[in-house]
Amino acid sequence: MPVTNPRFDLAAAVPAWDALGAVHLVAIGGAGMSAVARLLLARGVTVSGSDAADTPVLAALRSAGATVSVGHDAAHLRGVDTVVVSSAVREDNPELAAARAAGLRVLHRAQALAALMAGTRRVAVAGANGKTSTTAMLVVALTEAGADPSYACGGEVAQLGTNAALGAGDAFVVEADESDGTFVVYGPDVAVVTNVQPDHLDFYGTPAAVADAYAEFAATVAPGGLLVASQDDPGARALADAERAAGRRVVTFGVDPAADLRVLSSSPDGLGTRSVVRMPDGSEHELVLSVPGAHNVANACAAVLAGVVGLGADPAAVLRGLAGFTGARRRFEQRGEVGGVTVVDDYAHNPAKVAAVVATAADVVARSGAGRLRVVFQPHLYSRTRDFAAEFAAALAPADHVVLLDIYGAREDPEPGVTSALVGDPLAARPGSRVVEVGLAPADAVASVVAAAGPGDLVLTVGAGDVTALGPAIVAALRARGTGEPR
Repeated sequence: MPVTNPRFDLAAAVPAWDALGAVHLVAIGGAGMSAVARLLLARGVTVSGSDAADTPVLAALRSAGATVSVGHDAAHLRGVDTVVVSSAVREDNPELAAARAAGLRVLHRAQALAALMAGTRRVAVAGANGKTSTTAMLVVALTEAGADPSYACGGEVAQLGTNAALGAGDAFVVEADESDGTFVVYGPDVAVVTNVQPDHLDFYGTPAAVADAYAEFAATVAPGGLLVASQDDPGARALADAERAAGRRVVTFGVDPAADLRVLSSSPDGLGTRSVVRMPDGSEHELVLSVPGAHNVANACAAVLAGVVGLGADPAAVLRGLAGFTGARRRFEQRGEVGGVTVVDDYAHNPAKVAAVVATAADVVARSGAGRLRVVFQPHLYSRTRDFAAEFAAALAPADHVVLLDIYGAREDPEPGVTSALVGDPLAARPGSRVVEVGLAPADAVASVVAAAGPGDLVLTVGAGDVTALGPAIVAALRARGTGEPR
């Protein structure tokens, strides 16, 4: 069954970017929306936008030439030809409502991004987990290879200092968000699927519908194009098998012996990893990363295949670029170290992502020989918490100390009975010795972990909401407390 979104016509022809006229972006400060705004500005398009609160992102967009307002008001649409929104913008938003009433062109951000990609070699990176890191890795690797790609990433690429840019090369790399079905609009020459796992059931309803959406995404690959998929993930492997059976080009990656790019060995190297991989042509190479975890090795393998097999980049240059990759913002991003206590922030917000980052952090702590893992987790969305509470509890289980904030509702309204206790209760009941605190206010969460933390500990703030603000607060509180305090 084709992916449908009742709010947007995903089958409609994508307009040319130079036919959009003056463009207004509602909630322009978001990660995906600000990327589109930056690319439109780079193309010379007149850009305006609005958001609920002023932020450094809005200030940066003003400096780049956008007219940005704080607060939503229909008056902001004067002189506007096209309005761009994300699915997080509700239909009763005054600007969106006015745009529809006036008959203005309304595009989802994915449609606007697809318009900007016209005439390029398009790479779309999708997957329940790892798509931001994989996108950022590929951009850095292609930059090192001299390809100067255009890109739109869901997080800031650390060493490039932005989440989007218009390059002089012919490659255009985008992070393709599957959450609302709109990832079917890109028509990529290279599609990457890091994994196919149940998520966003508030939109899709069932895991089967999620799998169907990825199948439709793979079917949008341009004739003669390439699908890069994980051999280790059952959902991605099934997708790859189906695409091969349909006669399409497919390459896979993983530790599985059947993978076209196979990870032969991998070991921790400080906060990074050092691996040996066998390429599809049989050649073996060392893959060095400064970011930790087996999940990042997999992300890097996807980037290698997309760059080398998909776009024809030099393998040595791609591997050199990956060795210099310093990460994407909020992806195991170190926020500070005080008195032997390390504070790390991560955007993980579904069970598999949380499991990967917590396992990686637990491994770092274990290899240090001393210390404990303390996690401050903010569940994201009432529907996701309700649907995957047990899985979140299992993902958090390796931690020694877990503080659960209240749920960050984002676009959703509260649901009766759905609280962070749905995660905390089964977590506390699991075998093992750990401290579990549920429903703490942010200030109390900071106080709790700072009071308990000692040398060798790793404090991990996790979630897609405003929990990211707690990392700097914890670092500041640790400095104020002084060093060397006992647990």
